[in-house]
Amino acid sequence: MLNELHALPERILDRNTRGLQDLLGGPTLIHLPGDRQPALFLSVLLHGNETVGWEALRSLLQQRLARYGELRLPRALSIFIGNVAAAAAGVRHLPEQPDYNRVWPGSDLAPVPEHDLMRQVTAILRTRGLFASLDIHNNTGLNPHYAGVNRLDHQTLHLATLFSRTLMYFRRPKGIQAMAMGEFCPAVTLECGKVGDRHGLEHARDTIDACLHLAALPQHPVPPQDLDLFHTVARVEIPEHLSFAFPPGQGDILFTPDLDHFNFRELPRGTAFGRVAGQHATYLDVRDEQGRDVYPRFFHVAEDELRLSTPAMPSMLTLNEEVIRQDCLCYLMERYNDHVPHRP
Repeated sequence: MLNELHALPERILDRNTRGLQDLLGGPTLIHLPGDRQPALFLSVLLHGNETVGWEALRSLLQQRLARYGELRLPRALSIFIGNVAAAAAGVRHLPEQPDYNRVWPGSDLAPVPEHDLMRQVTAILRTRGLFASLDIHNNTGLNPHYAGVNRLDHQTLHLATLFSRTLMYFRRPKGIQAMAMGEFCPAVTLECGKVGDRHGLEHARDTIDACLHLAALPQHPVPPQDLDLFHTVARVEIPEHLSFAFPPGQGDILFTPDLDHFNFRELPRGTAFGRVAGQHATYLDVRDEQGRDVYPRFFHVAEDELRLSTPAMPSMLTLNEEVIRQDCLCYLMERYNDHVPHRP
């Protein structure tokens, strides 16, 4: 069930992410007034162990309270605080739950109650109207701060470059918040580095603050030289029936111990991701944007090593085995700056 509030609960800003479940009881949508309408929308804690969104917002609101004695927001703000049950446990999601960022309208997962929850949130926000939407996340590997975009219109790109010049354009997975909000407002996903990184928190907070102070998002093109745009061409998962590990572990795939150092690096053909055991036809499930199997295009086995078959740039590689199983091993990208829309 969704809680919908029109003011901050008392002393909520004293709570870290693990303390929100006791106070809120479940997913909560909070609307706060501001000098301008329509509202900026923030979603935080769609993954319960990614604390940066709540901590950045909490820091910003505490600063405004200390400065003015009240919030005094320059723009109205709607906040969705997502998986507070998982946040209390310090995990991405509980075993019986789906991923809260795969069940928004447009999801291709089998129906679960959380689909109804996100449809309700989306319907409320569509009716109220939004200025823009930010979905704020941490990640677990060595990645730069970057913004994920699902559309290449001028306003979305301007919104994204408020956070970073490094942008990732993708159309899968489905059912994410930014795709749902992007149907009626500019919407981006902010990837703010590892949990606990102070720079990530401050970067997210400053981006929220900048968005709240914007009167409008520009309609003109972003100069191509002002951004680095990458396009996700494949999502890489490990089949359930195969085991994997990092040294000193053992498995069907033994990944190189510094695998996450490959993130956002243009890797040549033949780069080894790790060693393999057994005689499996394929060691990875690699799907393009249409969901087609493209494993042979990107990987092959040679001398018991799992190697790239073509130059590629990975993102989201991590050494966290639980996250790999719950989400994916990585995405593979290509440079995409030639697709930035120009002035007619």
